[in-house]
Amino acid sequence: MTKSVAVRMEQVDKSFGSVRAVQGLDLTVPAGCIYGVLGPNGAGKTTAIRMLMDIVAPDHGRIEMLGAATASSVKDRVGYLPEERGLYRKMRVADTLRYLGQIKGVPARVLREAIPARLEAIGLASWASHRVDELSKGMQQKIQFLGAVISDPELVILDEPFAGLDPINLEALTQQILQMRAGGGTILLSTHMMEQAQRLCDSVVLIHKGRKVLDGPVREILSRVDPRIVLVEIDGDETGLPEFAMVEQVERHNGGWQCTLAEGTDPQAFLAALAGRCRVLRFEVKRPTLTEVFLASVSDATDPAAMAAGQEVAR
Repeated sequence: MTKSVAVRMEQVDKSFGSVRAVQGLDLTVPAGCIYGVLGPNGAGKTTAIRMLMDIVAPDHGRIEMLGAATASSVKDRVGYLPEERGLYRKMRVADTLRYLGQIKGVPARVLREAIPARLEAIGLASWASHRVDELSKGMQQKIQFLGAVISDPELVILDEPFAGLDPINLEALTQQILQMRAGGGTILLSTHMMEQAQRLCDSVVLIHKGRKVLDGPVREILSRVDPRIVLVEIDGDETGLPEFAMVEQVERHNGGWQCTLAEGTDPQAFLAALAGRCRVLRFEVKRPTLTEVFLASVSDATDPAAMAAGQEVAR
């Protein structure tokens, strides 16, 4: 059975004067997943999200959200946390959430139960009657997040939701996002935090200088990069690790050795060769992280030929 599509962008362009913020962007976000939008500052992520939300209009291309041509047509089914934070500072926390819920058409009786439960879930139940300006920056950010999801929208678009959060608040928001996906929701997540993206996202799109350079499931993207680092421990290694032509570099690492293999070397071939010359106590292939793939992809994107090749692989 084919999964329904929550968001679709086809050959979308947007320029501001001489600056081409988004160029020929194609993106398909299946329903029921967490989809990361990654890229360096100025890559075009926020512009793409603003076009999705009908805040700015694309110059060219087609946008579809929850089967509709514009976000305005389905606004009560979409939650949005913008990059720019903004709450009514003199309002009390519970009143703020009640107001935001009413805007989305949530019945008062539903809000009476939902607001205390939501505040409890993020550790702010005791702050319901406090004014927003009495809260810390991180606490205000969590309240704005709750405002975006208080109506239980089908699609939630989060633009840098983790910026400036301490580890405790970061984990609280992470758990809320995972719960939304578990409940069948779709989350489009723009973030600079590669570690969080790798942990949370089912798929990611990498945008650089307004263009898509990589797009697909996280597991597939990570598997495209050949693992060249292996961690090794051998019996009686005081004399050092034996030399192998297939190893480019060796350095000490946590009581063992970190080996950088020559490009194209199969780690299993190295293991077989190593086992033939010494007793192997530990052999671990260090898989590339999303951060490493991100940096390599952005570097490749400076080369038009490499960027074109990367886009072809991602299709």
